[in-house]
Amino acid sequence: MNQRHHDRLRRVASRQNALLKSMRQAFAHTETTEQGLVAIEGVKTIDEAIRSGLKVHAVVFSDAGAARAEHLLPQIPKAAEALVVADDIFKSVVETRTPQGVAALVEFKSHTLESVLSMSDPLLVIAHGLQDPGNLGTITRTAEAFGAAGLILCEGTVSRYNAKTIRASAGSSFRLPTVTAKFDAVASRVREHGIRLLGTSSHEGSALPETDLRGGVAIVIGNEGAGLPKPVVARLDALLTIPHSSQVESLNAAMAASLILYEASRQRRTYL
Repeated sequence: MNQRHHDRLRRVASRQNALLKSMRQAFAHTETTEQGLVAIEGVKTIDEAIRSGLKVHAVVFSDAGAARAEHLLPQIPKAAEALVVADDIFKSVVETRTPQGVAALVEFKSHTLESVLSMSDPLLVIAHGLQDPGNLGTITRTAEAFGAAGLILCEGTVSRYNAKTIRASAGSSFRLPTVTAKFDAVASRVREHGIRLLGTSSHEGSALPETDLRGGVAIVIGNEGAGLPKPVVARLDALLTIPHSSQVESLNAAMAASLILYEASRQRRTYL
């Protein structure tokens, strides 16, 4: 390792180091630290966070992963803490069973519900009761790919800071404006902004190809098994369904969202 990079690393021998404790809790509870920072792990994920313009506040290497400092440290502000710890201490901090030996605390970009709703004719995705982190990550990635303006996370939805969600989003969680809010408040604000609220259903509603998805539209994706609860359905402007074989009861939530977002993108390219 380059001596200059080596000199930036501070060795920590205690599992009770304040930064390590903060990172450990963030990983374990899939929430931000007291300072509002998010714990992420792996070279590719950290690279993507940096490329997406997120500020890195701290980076931790294991002894086995210290060689990765040569690649990462030049991209990280000198003001950021850079620690190196024994492999067993590192494994006690992160969640993966076979870690790559590097983790970081980063600052996500801040957005508000109002800033997302105020965009011109936005295409939005609302997750309500979505519990699988892989599904949420895939939906985030698809939403960015097909031009969604933002993602709103409502009651019962898995944390956007879940490591699996971040990995499945392939960097989109660092860039797509995302906010957390109560559905009733969202539904009221959406209407005030003239945005239509559409929900998904396996068997009822207008067929996707026949549904107008131009203009301001918010698509509500429900729980993987139970779908959308009745109080949520009662607040919708309409339901839409994706035609499919009757032998298949329903589509995976992320797959359904992908198909709807693709169709919305197709219609809106024509419209615009």
